[in-house]
Amino acid sequence: MIEALGYTFVQHALIAGLLVSLAAGIIGSLIVVNRMVFLAGGIAHASYGGIGMAVYFSLPIFLGASVFAVASALLIAQLTLHKRHRIDTFIGLIWAVGMAIGVVFVDLTPGYHVDLMSYLFGSILAVSSSDLYFMGALLGLIVLVVLFGYRSILAVSYDSEYARLRGIPVRFFYTLILILSALTVVIAIKVVGLILVIAMLTIPVYIAERLSNTLWKMMIISGIVSALFTLAGLALSYAYNLTSGASIILVSAASLGVFLFLYRKG
Repeated sequence: MIEALGYTFVQHALIAGLLVSLAAGIIGSLIVVNRMVFLAGGIAHASYGGIGMAVYFSLPIFLGASVFAVASALLIAQLTLHKRHRIDTFIGLIWAVGMAIGVVFVDLTPGYHVDLMSYLFGSILAVSSSDLYFMGALLGLIVLVVLFGYRSILAVSYDSEYARLRGIPVRFFYTLILILSALTVVIAIKVVGLILVIAMLTIPVYIAERLSNTLWKMMIISGIVSALFTLAGLALSYAYNLTSGASIILVSAASLGVFLFLYRKG
């Protein structure tokens, strides 16, 4: 693995893995404590619609996926804020329609198609410099939002009624969390693909939740754990010529199994 560090695409992959891992650690913690795992899954699969439209209109894939994911997040926020009991119906609908739109636009695209399988299972070795700038900017935005809005986010995440009584704009922060989740999902798709993105957002958080007693500690620990899993997965994929996204998730799942065994023993 050491000799591979001389290649630019490997350096890009490592940087991208670290950036996405830190973003996923922070946002994954918010997704879990807000019970938004299914919502994030719906956004991830709905973003395929943006990928298909980007291919059809010859736009940057990240741009198409980001716009579609954010639009899905805004729609989900509008539909679910006061109708939590119907959330599964709305998410399932948006999930299916987004995927269908993507498939149709890909079918309508004439000529040679890009390898869309890479967006299902990740293509971290194909990360470009512009992708890194996007990932870095998003991580910076996430950190700033969490730093300056931590108390409000904490209140909304654990007790929205209490937050509303304190005058905190619950709708705004609920929507903001969903938008940041949507953008994090988009960049995570580049690493592990939309099929596996939920595992990246939840497995490190599951471990961090048991090693921390506050939200900010959970974010930090899950970010570090996610980064370790990503680096180990990349090393495994390089050593055995495996798909990087799947390798990262398998390392995460195996580590979770070991952690649970040791945690129960302790």
